[in-house]
Amino acid sequence: MTTPDHTPGLRGPGGPEGDPAAALEVREPGALATEQPTGAELAASAPDPAEPAPVPAGGEGQDGADGGEEPTVSHRKRRPLRTTLIVLVAIAVAAAAGLAATGTLGGKDDDKPRASQGPSATAKVQRTSLTDTQTVDGNLSYGDASTVLAQSSGGGAKPGGGGGSGIVTWVPKVGDTIKRGGDVYRVNQQKTPLLYGNIPFYRTMQSGDSGSDVKILEQNLRALGYDGFIADSTYNEATAAAVKKWQDDLNREDTGTVKPGDAVVAPGARKVSAVKAEVGAAPSGNVLSWTGTERVITVDLDAQYEDLVKNGTKAQVELPDGTSVEATVTEVGSPSNAADEQSGDSGSGDSGDSDKASTLPVELKVKDQKGLGNYQAASVDVTLKSESRKDVLAVPVSALVAKDGGGYALEVVKSSAPNGVEYVPVKLGMFADSMVEVSGAGISEGTVVGVPK
Repeated sequence: MTTPDHTPGLRGPGGPEGDPAAALEVREPGALATEQPTGAELAASAPDPAEPAPVPAGGEGQDGADGGEEPTVSHRKRRPLRTTLIVLVAIAVAAAAGLAATGTLGGKDDDKPRASQGPSATAKVQRTSLTDTQTVDGNLSYGDASTVLAQSSGGGAKPGGGGGSGIVTWVPKVGDTIKRGGDVYRVNQQKTPLLYGNIPFYRTMQSGDSGSDVKILEQNLRALGYDGFIADSTYNEATAAAVKKWQDDLNREDTGTVKPGDAVVAPGARKVSAVKAEVGAAPSGNVLSWTGTERVITVDLDAQYEDLVKNGTKAQVELPDGTSVEATVTEVGSPSNAADEQSGDSGSGDSGDSDKASTLPVELKVKDQKGLGNYQAASVDVTLKSESRKDVLAVPVSALVAKDGGGYALEVVKSSAPNGVEYVPVKLGMFADSMVEVSGAGISEGTVVGVPK
């Protein structure tokens, strides 16, 4: 039996790695006392019955030539079984490693080497419409509160109703909703009603007068069920007759003329937010504060986005619970500068900081009030549409590859190209919703491009 010239990784006792002679171990007869051979080793070392016993060099039972030496016994050299097993194990491990490297033994796909056959993930060039948007912070509430001041006595009281400055005899509660014709407060049990309009009563109106305030009065009387006149901005005898009936219902003296303090005019129904007047006290100063009855969205818009809003502009409002409703811009105020308002001097401060602080007050109304849920006041996200591009080619922004020296390209999948891809330069257009508009030679709808996996 011949030994291999070299077995990698196998180190024999007392010899260098890979030395066949060192891998063999020959023991003298007395050395076995310290290490017991296995049964297999004993069987291997047993003499072959068919082989004649060794004969000493000097003859059976004879001493050597010099008579003082032990007889020389011929031993048969052999490879110990232990060394043979080590060699076999080393060969088996090396073979298994080779199989694992080629994937024959299986395993995860990620562990297998693979040749470059194009990008690991792809997307197609789409023909679509892109809309650029801007999301800003907004506030949901019932709008800004306004104050109702105590009015001077109007047409006087009926007999027994008291006189003079009077005493507050009734006020609403916080949270109450007051509609057209409803009581705002009472002095000496005379009712001061709410009428709808955009200007307050500022003069005494009587027969022969005309104007927008007259029209507001006549429209409200008609809405409250009084008739016999035409709501045409002209105060005549028919209007005066209707006013007398109205005054009688308010527990006022029916004079047929209307004074500024006879009613409170507001744009619509009101929701009481605070009550200042006390029953039993003389009416003076602030009686109460109120807001509109519909929840609105208010935004302090950065002045740089002023071109995104005008009356009628649509917007999406996201509520704290993730639901959304549509809103419409109904009011755009004038730009203001927070720094100027704090300092009171528009010429002070750094102009750059002032520009950054400029804001534009914007109010949006929500038609679907039920869609607002039970929120009375909350912070919301308002998304305004900026620009739209229709029928353009677009890819995910992540598909863009920066070119040396500037510009961008797309990794277009082509079976005929080296490694399965070709980098095609593109021009960029609008960015919106993680997509970007692209154009260039060789780029068309359906073109397959690489994207990060």
